[in-house]
Amino acid sequence: MKLYSTNHQVPEVNLKEAVFKGLPDDNGLYMPENIPTLPASFFENIDTLSFQDIAFEVCKALIGDEVPEKEIRSIVDDVLTFDAPVVKVENNIYVLELFHGPTLAFKDFGARFMARLMSYFLQKEKKDIMILVATSGDTGSAVAQGFLDKAGIKVTILYPSKKVSDLQEKQLTTLGKNITALEVLGTFDDCQRMVKQAFLDKEITSKINLSSANSINISRLIPQSFYYFYAYAQAKKLGKKVVFSVPSGNFGNICAGLIAKKMGLPIDMFVASTNANDIMPKYINTGVFEAKPSVATISNAMDVGNPSNYPRVIELYGKDINALRKDVVGKAYTDEETAAAVKSVYKATGYVMDPHGAVGYLGLKEYFEESGKDATGIFLATAHPAKFIEVVNDIIEKDVEIPAQLKELINKKQESIVIENDFEKLKSFLLTAL
Repeated sequence: MKLYSTNHQVPEVNLKEAVFKGLPDDNGLYMPENIPTLPASFFENIDTLSFQDIAFEVCKALIGDEVPEKEIRSIVDDVLTFDAPVVKVENNIYVLELFHGPTLAFKDFGARFMARLMSYFLQKEKKDIMILVATSGDTGSAVAQGFLDKAGIKVTILYPSKKVSDLQEKQLTTLGKNITALEVLGTFDDCQRMVKQAFLDKEITSKINLSSANSINISRLIPQSFYYFYAYAQAKKLGKKVVFSVPSGNFGNICAGLIAKKMGLPIDMFVASTNANDIMPKYINTGVFEAKPSVATISNAMDVGNPSNYPRVIELYGKDINALRKDVVGKAYTDEETAAAVKSVYKATGYVMDPHGAVGYLGLKEYFEESGKDATGIFLATAHPAKFIEVVNDIIEKDVEIPAQLKELINKKQESIVIENDFEKLKSFLLTAL
């Protein structure tokens, strides 16, 4: 598997180098040189395959011979120990539940895969690495769980102070061991900016083997493509075209779906659904990309004012906005609209959506209303509603049941280090944390 930078200013690398380096030296993002098309026979029989079988075939095609097939199978089987069911919500509207993993969020797929892939590559090397990651909520907890107690790996997580839910913060700050949480006095965009600066700082990279676990790391995108194939396999029996609505912040999740489409998955349309941080919908609608400071919303994991996967999305379409528009439409919703959707769906069906899933639901409904298409619509539920329990309980006027793995966090002691929104402060911390 050869990968190139979206800025095209540095040589191609293999998968191992891309995974550990995270970010190319020219500040681009790694992309596969070739995205293979899976054979028609695979799609004809996909509904007879298990989640693990589907993921193995997709992973094998993407990675090629860089990792032996036996190891790919072992990694996939080790990662996918939980389901991702497609559940009916209402007529023609289904939800892909991606919250059945250990941290109850879709980030479990990418973080677990990345941790096991890195562990495979590190088996033959005697060096330590540091995972440096910014989170708006769920990435950090998934990465922390995925890498907990992994030999030779330290994890440093930056998260915005007072801008993640209480239970999300508990998941970040109660593990200890090789996991360190930095509470940044700023926004997620500040956290993300500082992480990117660290990867481009020669003094840091000369002394620390840094790697990223954000969606900027290509090993996060590979496993996120798996569940699009699996969702299609579950929906195939309905005999209609399939439309996915993806709650979007950094746009890694939808990018993985677009890669799946490039591999031949017959997805009719994607809806990029956002909250008030509507940079990508505006880009899709106007052709102008304009980053801006993020604003806080009840769907906080999508509070991103400068989506880091934007270069990958446009690279997939040769920077042709009209080609992109054939596959993706953009929608954005206010907190009031999001809350109203959570409430109305619960009253009508009894199904409880988290705020992010509700944004996806709204995008799907609006797309169907505008297009008039008769298709199977699937929106992604990226996190369990209990992770946003204060917001959801208030909306539906009932207490959401808290899963056991969250209950056990409530009384655990939090440990975090507060730092200012200043790259030099982060740099000083990293250099003294060796």
